[in-house]
Amino acid sequence: MLGRQTFLAAPAALALVALLQGCAGQVTPEATGLPSMYLPLTTGSASVDTVAARDMISAYRRNNGVAPLAVDPELQRLAETEAAAMAASDRPSKSQTVRAAVTRLGYAGADANLSAGYHTLAEAFSGWRDSPPHRAVMLSPEATRMGIATAYAPGSKYKVYWALLVAK
Repeated sequence: MLGRQTFLAAPAALALVALLQGCAGQVTPEATGLPSMYLPLTTGSASVDTVAARDMISAYRRNNGVAPLAVDPELQRLAETEAAAMAASDRPSKSQTVRAAVTRLGYAGADANLSAGYHTLAEAFSGWRDSPPHRAVMLSPEATRMGIATAYAPGSKYKVYWALLVAK
Protein backbone atom coordinates (compact mmCIF):
# COMPACT_ATOMS: atom_id res chain seq x y z
CA MET A 1 0.00 0.00 0.00
CA LEU A 2 2.91 2.37 0.60
CA GLY A 3 3.72 2.42 -3.13
CA ARG A 4 0.16 3.47 -3.98
CA GLN A 5 0.17 6.20 -1.32
CA THR A 6 3.48 7.54 -2.63
CA PHE A 7 2.16 7.43 -6.18
CA LEU A 8 -0.98 9.32 -5.20
CA ALA A 9 1.02 11.86 -3.19
CA ALA A 10 3.06 13.02 -6.21
CA PRO A 11 0.08 14.54 -8.11
CA ALA A 12 -1.10 16.16 -4.88
CA ALA A 13 2.35 17.68 -4.34
CA LEU A 14 2.40 18.99 -7.92
CA ALA A 15 -1.08 20.46 -7.46
CA LEU A 16 0.17 22.16 -4.30
CA VAL A 17 3.13 23.58 -6.23
CA ALA A 18 0.81 24.95 -8.91
CA LEU A 19 -1.49 26.46 -6.29
CA LEU A 20 1.35 28.05 -4.35
CA GLN A 21 2.93 29.35 -7.54
CA GLY A 22 -0.30 31.06 -8.52
CA CYS A 23 -0.71 32.61 -5.08
CA ALA A 24 2.80 33.51 -4.05
CA GLY A 25 4.62 34.17 -7.31
CA GLN A 26 7.65 32.05 -6.35
CA VAL A 27 7.62 28.51 -5.08
CA THR A 28 10.36 27.53 -2.65
CA PRO A 29 11.56 24.10 -1.53
CA GLU A 30 10.69 25.07 2.02
CA ALA A 31 7.06 25.84 1.10
CA THR A 32 6.51 22.60 -0.80
CA GLY A 33 8.89 20.10 0.75
CA LEU A 34 10.07 19.26 -2.78
CA PRO A 35 13.72 19.40 -3.85
CA SER A 36 14.49 22.52 -5.90
CA MET A 37 15.08 20.44 -9.02
CA TYR A 38 11.32 19.74 -9.18
CA LEU A 39 10.12 23.30 -8.70
CA PRO A 40 8.58 25.02 -11.73
CA LEU A 41 10.58 27.92 -13.16
CA THR A 42 7.55 29.40 -14.90
CA THR A 43 7.43 32.77 -13.18
CA GLY A 44 9.48 35.90 -13.62
CA SER A 45 10.84 35.62 -10.08
CA ALA A 46 11.93 31.97 -10.34
CA SER A 47 15.53 31.03 -11.02
CA VAL A 48 17.42 27.79 -11.27
CA ASP A 49 19.17 26.60 -8.11
CA THR A 50 22.78 26.72 -9.37
CA VAL A 51 24.10 24.66 -6.46
CA ALA A 52 21.55 21.89 -7.08
CA ALA A 53 22.30 22.03 -10.82
CA ARG A 54 26.05 21.83 -10.22
CA ASP A 55 25.60 18.94 -7.81
CA MET A 56 23.29 17.05 -10.18
CA ILE A 57 25.55 17.50 -13.21
CA SER A 58 28.70 16.77 -11.19
CA ALA A 59 27.21 13.55 -9.78
CA TYR A 60 26.30 12.50 -13.32
CA ARG A 61 29.84 13.28 -14.44
CA ARG A 62 31.35 11.29 -11.54
CA ASN A 63 29.10 8.32 -12.37
CA ASN A 64 30.53 8.48 -15.89
CA GLY A 65 34.18 8.76 -14.81
CA VAL A 66 34.52 12.52 -15.34
CA ALA A 67 35.59 15.13 -12.77
CA PRO A 68 32.92 17.38 -11.21
CA LEU A 69 32.37 21.01 -12.20
CA ALA A 70 32.59 24.23 -10.21
CA VAL A 71 30.27 27.18 -10.80
CA ASP A 72 32.35 29.96 -12.33
CA PRO A 73 31.04 33.49 -11.60
CA GLU A 74 31.85 34.80 -15.10
CA LEU A 75 30.33 31.78 -16.86
CA GLN A 76 27.31 32.18 -14.59
CA ARG A 77 26.88 35.82 -15.69
CA LEU A 78 27.27 34.78 -19.33
CA ALA A 79 24.67 32.03 -18.92
CA GLU A 80 22.24 34.52 -17.34
CA THR A 81 22.82 36.98 -20.19
CA GLU A 82 22.32 34.27 -22.81
CA ALA A 83 19.15 32.87 -21.21
CA ALA A 84 17.70 36.41 -21.05
CA ALA A 85 18.63 37.06 -24.69
CA MET A 86 16.91 33.85 -25.81
CA ALA A 87 13.78 34.72 -23.83
CA ALA A 88 13.75 38.23 -25.31
CA SER A 89 14.10 36.91 -28.87
CA ASP A 90 11.67 34.02 -28.17
CA ARG A 91 13.99 31.38 -29.60
CA PRO A 92 16.98 29.32 -28.54
CA SER A 93 20.37 30.56 -29.70
CA LYS A 94 22.84 28.57 -31.78
CA SER A 95 25.34 26.80 -29.52
CA GLN A 96 28.23 27.37 -31.95
CA THR A 97 27.69 31.15 -31.72
CA VAL A 98 27.70 31.05 -27.91
CA ARG A 99 30.73 28.73 -27.82
CA ALA A 100 32.65 31.15 -30.03
CA ALA A 101 31.73 34.09 -27.80
CA VAL A 102 32.83 32.26 -24.65
CA THR A 103 36.10 31.25 -26.32
CA ARG A 104 36.75 34.88 -27.33
CA LEU A 105 36.51 35.78 -23.64
CA GLY A 106 39.48 33.52 -22.94
CA TYR A 107 37.85 30.25 -21.93
CA ALA A 108 39.19 27.01 -23.41
CA GLY A 109 37.01 24.06 -24.39
CA ALA A 110 33.81 26.12 -24.27
CA ASP A 111 30.55 24.34 -24.97
CA ALA A 112 26.88 25.04 -24.38
CA ASN A 113 23.48 23.46 -23.95
CA LEU A 114 20.90 26.01 -25.05
CA SER A 115 17.31 24.92 -24.94
CA ALA A 116 13.76 25.92 -24.17
CA GLY A 117 10.56 24.39 -22.88
CA TYR A 118 11.80 22.52 -19.84
CA HIS A 119 9.92 23.87 -16.82
CA THR A 120 12.08 22.30 -14.08
CA LEU A 121 15.75 21.52 -13.55
CA ALA A 122 14.86 17.81 -13.44
CA GLU A 123 13.19 18.05 -16.87
CA ALA A 124 16.13 19.94 -18.38
CA PHE A 125 18.67 17.49 -16.96
CA SER A 126 16.68 14.48 -18.21
CA GLY A 127 16.27 16.01 -21.66
CA TRP A 128 19.97 16.82 -21.91
CA ARG A 129 20.97 13.38 -20.61
CA ASP A 130 18.81 11.68 -23.25
CA SER A 131 20.11 13.79 -26.16
CA PRO A 132 23.56 12.69 -27.42
CA PRO A 133 24.82 16.22 -28.25
CA HIS A 134 23.58 17.67 -24.94
CA ARG A 135 24.88 14.67 -23.01
CA ALA A 136 28.32 15.23 -24.57
CA VAL A 137 28.34 18.81 -23.25
CA MET A 138 27.53 17.67 -19.70
CA LEU A 139 30.21 14.96 -19.90
CA SER A 140 32.89 17.06 -21.61
CA PRO A 141 36.09 15.64 -20.07
CA GLU A 142 38.08 18.88 -20.36
CA ALA A 143 35.41 21.03 -18.68
CA THR A 144 36.09 22.13 -15.11
CA ARG A 145 33.72 25.11 -14.78
CA MET A 146 30.12 25.87 -15.54
CA GLY A 147 27.38 28.46 -15.46
CA ILE A 148 23.66 27.69 -15.71
CA ALA A 149 20.66 29.99 -15.94
CA THR A 150 17.04 30.21 -16.96
CA ALA A 151 14.85 33.04 -18.17
CA TYR A 152 11.08 33.14 -18.25
CA ALA A 153 9.14 34.47 -21.24
CA PRO A 154 5.41 34.38 -20.35
CA GLY A 155 4.19 35.05 -23.91
CA SER A 156 6.42 32.39 -25.45
CA LYS A 157 5.32 28.92 -26.45
CA TYR A 158 8.41 27.62 -24.59
CA LYS A 159 8.02 29.72 -21.39
CA VAL A 160 11.46 28.82 -19.95
CA TYR A 161 14.83 29.23 -21.72
CA TRP A 162 17.98 27.45 -20.52
CA ALA A 163 21.69 28.15 -20.91
CA LEU A 164 24.31 25.73 -19.58
CA LEU A 165 27.86 26.84 -20.34
CA VAL A 166 30.88 24.64 -19.62
CA ALA A 167 34.55 25.43 -20.15
CA LYS A 168 38.06 24.75 -18.95
